[in-house]
Amino acid sequence: MQTSQAIELLKRLIATPSISRDEAKVADIVEEELRGLGFAPQRKMNNVWAMAEEYDAGKPTILLDAHLDTVKPNAQWTRDPFVPQVEGDKLYGLGSNDTGGSLVALLAAFVRLSKSEQPYNLIFLASAEEEVTGVNGVRAVLSELGKIDFAIVGEPTSLQPAVAEKGLLVLDCVAHGVAGHAAREEGVNAIYKALKDIEWFRTHQFERVSELLGAVKMTVTGVEAGTQHNVIPAECRFMVDVRVNECYKNVELVELIREAVECKVEPRSTHLNSSSIPLDHPAVERLVAMGKKPFGSPTMSNQAVMPFTTLKLGAGDSARSHTADEYICLHEIEEAIELYYNLLNGLKIDKQ
Repeated sequence: MQTSQAIELLKRLIATPSISRDEAKVADIVEEELRGLGFAPQRKMNNVWAMAEEYDAGKPTILLDAHLDTVKPNAQWTRDPFVPQVEGDKLYGLGSNDTGGSLVALLAAFVRLSKSEQPYNLIFLASAEEEVTGVNGVRAVLSELGKIDFAIVGEPTSLQPAVAEKGLLVLDCVAHGVAGHAAREEGVNAIYKALKDIEWFRTHQFERVSELLGAVKMTVTGVEAGTQHNVIPAECRFMVDVRVNECYKNVELVELIREAVECKVEPRSTHLNSSSIPLDHPAVERLVAMGKKPFGSPTMSNQAVMPFTTLKLGAGDSARSHTADEYICLHEIEEAIELYYNLLNGLKIDKQ
């Protein structure tokens, strides 16, 4: 699969709307492409995957994953987000950068790697529902793939290895008071009770700070209280976005927060943990030898739901993701294909 073929495939993907949970048509395209390339693709809902060769139980298994879905285009687009347009070195279109460029580059590398025997089993996966961390995305197919020993998650990292990634907690908090008439000295104002805890979320610094990801970051992102002007509110609800470094597990952090605040704290989920890969992992060492610089990523990906060693690496710039007039540079796709191939060709990893 040449770079030109990868780019043409990306254009087809851009031209086919694939908002999260509605990826069937792009999944059809990828399934058709894999079959045309001589593979035997498998599919579960809108997730499509293929193995490079017959499975060898004596070898470790490497997974190459990139997601098919996109966010909804925002109102600031000045172009049609579903019409791929090439201007100079730039290919514009929704999903071009996040993460179509990485997806087609991984597929091209997968095709090249499959042409020679490798010291591992190799699986290519085009996954669904990543942007919403949906239950019908990568989580739905992990049990179908067998044991995975290492995965590359294709996301825009400017072709630098993201060796750690922040996890996510969304907390729903409730401060309780006592209703009363605002004109009299009665009741307990839940807003005032909430203010103390909100200030704690704003200012508290957790002890463990990561060299790669920095401190845990907590942000209050919404507050709701009161029904009318003359009633002391008995309840104040607020939500908190918590970005977790690899020094903490989500369940541990929830307990530490509950011990520190008076309000009731309920996480929407605790499974989106931070992830990291040892710097002495063979893939990281090879990338460093190639002149690449490991870094910690603040954005979340499918790594959060993968219970095995992962590395985030891909074409494009994360700053372009979810923006109007999103684009990928054509040379970035070409460079990504070569990087993936040179990284993985003959790579020796241990079975976990």
